[in-house]
Amino acid sequence: MKKRLKGKRVALIGAPTDIGAGRRGGSMGPEALRIAGLKAAINRLGFDAEDRGDLTGPVNPGAEPMNGYRHLRQVVAWNEAVRNAVHQALKDGDFPVVMGGDHSLAVGSTAGVSRYCAEAGKPLTVLWLDAHADFNTPASSPTGNIHGMPVSFICGHGPSELAGLGAFTPMLDPSAIVQVGVRSVDAVEKRLVAESGLIVHDMRRIDEYGMRAVMKEALDQVRRRNGHLHVSFDVDFLDPSIAPGVATAVPGGPTYREAQLCMEMIHDCGLMASLDVMELNPVFDDHNKTAELVVELIESLFGEQTLARSSKP
Repeated sequence: MKKRLKGKRVALIGAPTDIGAGRRGGSMGPEALRIAGLKAAINRLGFDAEDRGDLTGPVNPGAEPMNGYRHLRQVVAWNEAVRNAVHQALKDGDFPVVMGGDHSLAVGSTAGVSRYCAEAGKPLTVLWLDAHADFNTPASSPTGNIHGMPVSFICGHGPSELAGLGAFTPMLDPSAIVQVGVRSVDAVEKRLVAESGLIVHDMRRIDEYGMRAVMKEALDQVRRRNGHLHVSFDVDFLDPSIAPGVATAVPGGPTYREAQLCMEMIHDCGLMASLDVMELNPVFDDHNKTAELVVELIESLFGEQTLARSSKP
């Protein structure tokens, strides 16, 4: 990773909104990461991290869903801002880290990366670390909260204002999205996921085979496509016993050591070129412990190791 990123700046992009979520507080996520020392941690590893500040967008109106979507117009505006910032950072030769904010913003970050990859002639793969599949539609969602729908938009379903934000519609074929850690899927959403072609490594698979074997398989799937790897890390991927600071906690997630191994293996694959950090919610946290853990895990993504090791997973 260091060789790949040598000479690049790491652009920290704040997206302080919980517009797509059902519970407030995710808008404070970027500041929590700053307080936990994210910029200094990345700099300490030998990179040039630059905090670009926070994007701006509509305030959360707290409205009820309309036509199956809550806050669609506002979500579109935030995602357009994220798309443009990520695309510009990549064009500048930088490594963008989007500090969310709720996970609906991953539509915009993926759109920005897809535009860049289309211009550069690179294949794109997304590694989606999450407790949820996020493949709901208005018909399947029990809430209308758009943070439960971003993968379906990325795959071309849903309104053109979101599904059409990337270089193409769909932005990605479902086979280019690899999910790890999933353990909460809504009833109708299960059928949609099964029919979609998504590559899903759920927690049962991790329980049966272990994190190393699952991540090796997931990263082998990424390597076959080569090109640009975008990692979309939802903090509720982690078990809430170690990461309580999320709005949609689901028991049974990766432990501290499993999460560290996951991040170290992503680093070792050498393909990660952009990153989302989503759904950190200080309202539910304990003295910013989740943000501090997330910073530790990002350090592992950028190459922090206990001992010098071979880069082969």
